[in-house]
Amino acid sequence: MESRDRQLIYLDNAATAWPKPESVYRFMLEFYRAAGVNPGRSGYDLSMEAGSLLDGLRKRLTRFFGGDEDAPERLCFGYNATDALNLLISGVLAPGDHVISTNLEHNSVIRPMHHMVRDRDVSATFVPFDGAGFIDPDDIRRAIRPDTRLVIVNHGSNVLGTVQPVSEIGRICREKGVLFAIDSAQTAGAVPIHMREMNIDVLAFTGHKCLMGSMGIGGLCVRKHVEIRLTRSGGTGVRSKEPFHLDEYPWRLEYGTPNMVGVAALWAGQDWLDAEGLANIHAREMKLAARLVEGLRAIDGVEVYCCQSLEHHLPTVSMNVRGLEADEVGTLLDVDHEVATRTGLHCAPLVHEQLGTDEIHGAVRFSIGPFNTAEHIDAAVRGVEAMARWHAARRTDAGVPVTIREEP
Repeated sequence: MESRDRQLIYLDNAATAWPKPESVYRFMLEFYRAAGVNPGRSGYDLSMEAGSLLDGLRKRLTRFFGGDEDAPERLCFGYNATDALNLLISGVLAPGDHVISTNLEHNSVIRPMHHMVRDRDVSATFVPFDGAGFIDPDDIRRAIRPDTRLVIVNHGSNVLGTVQPVSEIGRICREKGVLFAIDSAQTAGAVPIHMREMNIDVLAFTGHKCLMGSMGIGGLCVRKHVEIRLTRSGGTGVRSKEPFHLDEYPWRLEYGTPNMVGVAALWAGQDWLDAEGLANIHAREMKLAARLVEGLRAIDGVEVYCCQSLEHHLPTVSMNVRGLEADEVGTLLDVDHEVATRTGLHCAPLVHEQLGTDEIHGAVRFSIGPFNTAEHIDAAVRGVEAMARWHAARRTDAGVPVTIREEP
């Protein structure tokens, strides 16, 4: 397949970070060629070497997330954050339980919760966000009931880019004796997370975004005081004579052969993040986000959502050109300007319902990554401006009055 990376301006990093660092590609291939065998299932050297990388990554990610470093086996791998969140929600909630989440959630939380409500006699509350895109911790406090078992919050919105006050929410949950979990799909590898300090009981993560790993790997980091029921069973490679799946972690939440290519990618991604520094990467990306927001706001007919301030924010910006469908804008940006964005409801329908953008089929999302440049941002802004001017001219030709914003 012919690569387009020399011409495409990729601004869809909230979907998946791309490209990955060269060191990640290189290590994935080198490891899989040299030691791509089933880890720890046998006593030969290559199997032990693969198992050593897997166990080392458990320890490394547990430390990275601020989990219980004396219990790295509670860092359990799965396919992605959606897989991990399904394990969490189905393994914690029981009939008669109440669960609290937010209107910022991805369908990886919304849909499992709805299935629990429909099929398992669970009740659910979704807390709205404010005009700036943030959850008020006191709204969580007011929603907690005697039967509340779990609070789960999207740490960073994949639509609005807002980073939620999880420390405050976690403190409330700790006071009330309620389990607190976060979906860190957008924040793991982007902003510092420390589970113990933030009162986070369970963290769901994916590997292919800011952790700079590959698709097909994610998981849960589970604190020692939390128990999640078995909801699946299968091979573990150990104690095969047992007729039932093992209760011990990590096997309690892991099934079958692990994704060792993904493990290698995450290991190399950790190396790259250590070398670059989370704070440095985030500062560069947010500088570009500020440039993007400023450029978009200067365009007549463009509405930018929840970016009044970029404090406690990811480099993710959603907007619309008034009068144009989001998918039309996205298609024209790609075809005419070689700018890749994400359009639609972003698997987060409650966000768009609260914004009112569900009625216009969503929004256009720009999400900046570590390999974007100021030139990329300027090209994207020029593309949106050209579209807005074309649409304004078309409306004028049709006899529709158009108000032009005057310079301050």
